[in-house]
Amino acid sequence: MIVTGRFAIAAVIALLAATPAAAAGPLSVSVDRTQVTTRLGHTFAFHSTIANHGTSPAAGLIAHLNVLSLRGGVYVDPEDWSSHRTRYLRPIPAGGSTTITWRIKAVNAGSIGVYVAVLPASGAPVTPTTGPTLRISIADRKSLNSGGVVPLALGMPALLVALLLAVRIARLRRVR
Repeated sequence: MIVTGRFAIAAVIALLAATPAAAAGPLSVSVDRTQVTTRLGHTFAFHSTIANHGTSPAAGLIAHLNVLSLRGGVYVDPEDWSSHRTRYLRPIPAGGSTTITWRIKAVNAGSIGVYVAVLPASGAPVTPTTGPTLRISIADRKSLNSGGVVPLALGMPALLVALLLAVRIARLRRVR
């Protein structure tokens, strides 16, 4: 009996290992790339594809874009990165897929991770299906003219000097 029990457990484990679709579920999420290099303030796009490997249509799904820092000490507010982070999906037919374009603005310099999670709109307590992480490397922008302030910073003192000279010249002409 003990040998039969061990054999049954081993058979179940082997069956589960041989059917990855059953363990992973009928949905998968993929992205068109896993690395992006950009500069602070730039906007870029990537595409995610949600595929239904099941035998029936997948309906009532939500795709959600998640943004996080891959380094400690960097605050990331996902709403600053993309204003359309939640998408309510149309039913995906059995064996079909749908592709979503996500637009993201690089708000913080550093290493940022982005991934797409798909879960049921019903709120059922299931593990979301997630895609691979899109790693974003954002170069810091070092500029002397941050926000276009240099013309103002140089122009105002120049204007004051010119005004002061004009007043002085006018006074000198009155005196003569």
